[in-house]
Amino acid sequence: MDFEKQTVVVIDDEPTTLLMLESAIEALAHVITVSDSAEAFSVVAKTQPALVLLDVSMPGLSGFDVCEQLKSYANTASIPVIFITSHSDSEHETTALALGAIDFISKPIDVTLCRMRVKNHLTIQAQSDMLSTMNGKLEAEKKQLDVTLRSIADGVISTDASGDITFINPVAQRLSGYSEAEALGQPINVVMNLRDATTNSVMLNPAIYALEVRRPVAMAYNATLVSRHNQIFRVEDTASPIIDDQGNLLGAVIVFQDVSEAVEMAVKMTHLTNHDQLTGLPNRVLLHDRVMQAITRSFNAKQSVALMLIDIDNFKYLNDSLGHQVGDFIIASVAKRLSAAMGDNATLARVGGDEFACLLTDNGMGFSADSIAMKCLQKGREPIEIDGKSHQLSLSIGISLYPQDAANAEEMMRHADTAMYRSKSKGKDTFSFFSHDLQHAMHHRVETEICLRNALDNDLLAVYLQPKYKFSCNDVISAEALVRLFDENGNVIGPDAFIPLAEETGLIHLLGKQVLRKSCEFVAKCNTKGVDLKVAVNVAAKQLADPGFATEVKQIIDEAGIFPSSIELEVTESALMHDFEQTRTILNSLASLGVTIALDDFGTGYSSLSYLRQFPLNVLKIDRSFVIDMDKEQQAYDIVTAIVQLALSLDLSIVAEGIETKAHYDSLQELGCHYGQGYYMCKPITLDSFFEKYIVKSAVA
Repeated sequence: MDFEKQTVVVIDDEPTTLLMLESAIEALAHVITVSDSAEAFSVVAKTQPALVLLDVSMPGLSGFDVCEQLKSYANTASIPVIFITSHSDSEHETTALALGAIDFISKPIDVTLCRMRVKNHLTIQAQSDMLSTMNGKLEAEKKQLDVTLRSIADGVISTDASGDITFINPVAQRLSGYSEAEALGQPINVVMNLRDATTNSVMLNPAIYALEVRRPVAMAYNATLVSRHNQIFRVEDTASPIIDDQGNLLGAVIVFQDVSEAVEMAVKMTHLTNHDQLTGLPNRVLLHDRVMQAITRSFNAKQSVALMLIDIDNFKYLNDSLGHQVGDFIIASVAKRLSAAMGDNATLARVGGDEFACLLTDNGMGFSADSIAMKCLQKGREPIEIDGKSHQLSLSIGISLYPQDAANAEEMMRHADTAMYRSKSKGKDTFSFFSHDLQHAMHHRVETEICLRNALDNDLLAVYLQPKYKFSCNDVISAEALVRLFDENGNVIGPDAFIPLAEETGLIHLLGKQVLRKSCEFVAKCNTKGVDLKVAVNVAAKQLADPGFATEVKQIIDEAGIFPSSIELEVTESALMHDFEQTRTILNSLASLGVTIALDDFGTGYSSLSYLRQFPLNVLKIDRSFVIDMDKEQQAYDIVTAIVQLALSLDLSIVAEGIETKAHYDSLQELGCHYGQGYYMCKPITLDSFFEKYIVKSAVA
């Protein structure tokens, strides 16, 4: 045994004894001598020796006192102590052993005997250290093996020789539906419910068979695992017996994997080309082919064909708020209801995220389309139970007829889409036929789009400002920028008509950029008069979806030569939730520029308090729908009160919009609202009018 790295501390007040002991054991270990018992503890604690030789009788602290010190502290308690003593009575030995001593060396010292005792104890200590090291390595290997088995992507279950489970990893727990605590000790046949995929008959577990034949075996073809919660997984696996070096059968291990997706993919490859994966309904490709065939047949038979386009109302809100998994459940449920309503004589297809289409033939000039549309609306109104909660849905339906209003399949789909949007504009939960009025509306939409593109190309958009009044002093120190579009005759086209169009066509990016630029240039103009004006500009969801939006805002502000704090960007709740992570990143970038961020129309969208913490918001705007009713409805007043209190507690500025009466103004001022805007104070006015009315007068004052 090699003791070169071991250390022995010898504690004795007699120099002769120290010298003798050092000489006796210096060939066995590195020796440190201590003559002052008061220093003994600190030396031992610092050097952490393999062994301490301690004289019992010393001035100051006795050997018993030093030993008691050493055994009282965790970092020295395990160091073995051999007492050096001239006493041989049992009382001293009892005391020493009680304090934790492991041996005695008697005075006068027999050098040979002393060396042998020290050597034996150093050997024991070295073996103990080696055993501790090996145990540590074994424990580390055990942990590594356990982590590996639990991290493997396949399911792993081991059993004892009787087939009872001794280990189950997380994948196996998920597939079987049993937790580790529930599975351990259970027969593997109970936890792994294996059945034939075709006959549903019970299958022998391969682990049991491996125990019987004492060799590796594979699972039978076409096996399924039915989980505790009746989920069905197609699985493949191998099982092997666990046999030790002496040939003893200790148990079995089975490794299996979920191949459900691979099997389904193989089955569906030919199906997916023409069918929707979620609902199993025909997709747009197959529908188009059937519409063309129906048109050909109806032309020859002089009959009518109807195409219904069906959209789930407010689906995006449900999908975003409840999650895509719930959204898929809703779509699948609606698909089943629509299939039941239409019967076997119609082709129902899923043509988009939440859009369905139904092809009806031989419908007798459309009267059958009426009745089926009504059945679909009734089915759509039936509540859907999700996690114990009832959700009310509705549908919007558009109908196009061939040959009455369409000449081909593409035109039928386009006209049905137009009719469906008419249903939505009528309040949803209804159906509409394509008509000449809708054709006129489509023509008007095209004209509006042309007008909008012309205004954007030639910088003809008009920006109006509605002043915001500070309740504490009734001064105007900020305003909201509102965009206006004029047709070729100088008539105003309302934002409700062209803003949604801009979002649909992608023109919202250029529109927003022009409004922001004009607003910044107006702020710069006000600054020349010595007036600091803050202008709030509305931001659409699609603008926030642009990763370069913050850079664009900075460039426009820099070009105008104004402070970023002069600009406030108003975002809606729905815009915030469009892409949570990207939106937060962009808003943080904007906030770092010094731009103020306002949450517009609070309470009308998602109304989740989480984004008040997770987004860098500075301002909360109370929607006019609450303000306008607060003097007539207690509930509206209570909502406004709650919003104000919430904003105040979060140290957010509060802006109330839609103030139309003195009662509104007085109530909001009393509640502690900071700013207000509305027709009661001032309607939106042109930039020139605002400059003359508020800026010039302010500069003169």
